[in-house]
Amino acid sequence: MKLWDKGFSTDKKIDHFTVGNDRELDLVLAKYDVMASKAHAKMLGHVGLITAEEAKGLTRELDIIDEAIKAGDFTIEEEFEDMHSKIEYLLIQKLGDTGKKIHTARSRNDQVLVAMQLYLKDELAEVKSLVKTLFDLLLELAEKHRKVLLPGYTHLQIAMPSSFGLWFSAFAESLVDDVHFLNAAFKAADQNPLGSAAGYGSSFPIDRTFTTEEMNFETLKYNVVAAQMGRGKAERATAFGISSVASTLSKLAMDICLYMSQNFNFISFPNELTTGSSIMPHKKNPDVFELIRAKCNKIQAVPNQLTVIINNLPSGYHRDLQLVKEIIVPALQDMKACLEMMHFSLKEVQVNAEILDDPKYDYLFSVDTLNELVKNGMPFRDAYKKMGAEIEAGTFQPKRDIEHTHDGSLGNLCLQEIRAKMEKAIIL
Repeated sequence: MKLWDKGFSTDKKIDHFTVGNDRELDLVLAKYDVMASKAHAKMLGHVGLITAEEAKGLTRELDIIDEAIKAGDFTIEEEFEDMHSKIEYLLIQKLGDTGKKIHTARSRNDQVLVAMQLYLKDELAEVKSLVKTLFDLLLELAEKHRKVLLPGYTHLQIAMPSSFGLWFSAFAESLVDDVHFLNAAFKAADQNPLGSAAGYGSSFPIDRTFTTEEMNFETLKYNVVAAQMGRGKAERATAFGISSVASTLSKLAMDICLYMSQNFNFISFPNELTTGSSIMPHKKNPDVFELIRAKCNKIQAVPNQLTVIINNLPSGYHRDLQLVKEIIVPALQDMKACLEMMHFSLKEVQVNAEILDDPKYDYLFSVDTLNELVKNGMPFRDAYKKMGAEIEAGTFQPKRDIEHTHDGSLGNLCLQEIRAKMEKAIIL
């Protein structure tokens, strides 16, 4: 069944090429098409395009389809092009001519638009929730290990003292920035496109404010052409949001892989969270974090993938836009999996509390030792030269009893302030 069927069939090769993997992807989106169809049916009854009894029958049958979707019993067989045609077929089977009225005053274009935007809203809310869960863990670890020092690096060279408190909370505060991007994407998706039909509206006296309120959109995408132009754009905004999260997670995963290696030995994990080698019995490999790193790097390519599909399309609908689903849906699933696995694994991290006992880290304290000379009255440039000469001569004696007190330093992590920033960002 095709919603555009005019009594003739297309070549099977054309069907296979144009449908692609839409049926599989539509199983993810079907519940949102049902949600929008219920709102549409109620609106048709509200404005008198169908009777109140017909609207009631349509919503009743759509509820039954929704239950089948939740139970995993909803399928889209090959004779159906997509979720829209299968759902309409089921309505016609149950309601006859009433089922045929569900498509009044809408098009597949605004159907898929509204289903996708409802899906994006739910997915972004879930991603934000997972980000907040990871954020809470990072601050908990920062508090627990706030006094444990570790080397800070620039250019991968030993630089200055850092701490696990500083390291964990750095990634926590970075997640706050990521939430701002997710919020922007949510704003872009939270506009009702239903009623734009094929992109130029309808001669039927529909009530678009009614469906906006029914589906809990913040506002209406008023201009019907603008609504169609939003297809691909909301997905790209979402891609930028999850790409920002992925950037934070990939950097954290990379640090973990480095810090787990024997050369660093800063952290470790229980055996059950690592993998072994087929020939080297001593190996404890960070496969989980390597895959998080790789998947997150892949996610960071998604905005560009979407851009090259949509960036030179004229206004109106084009079949190119079908391809955005097969990019954004798997990316969102990967993003959620990476967040879940990072939290699952990181809560078991074991910290080495004696890292800086090794004399190779003495030079970490050169800046603090230099600063002490400055505080005692020596000009900075003279103190710098004196310290450099001592290091060169091998006579440098580090000052290890360091004191960092300014906001955001290892002695003043500002964890409550960081938490307050997240609490403010997460509710937007």
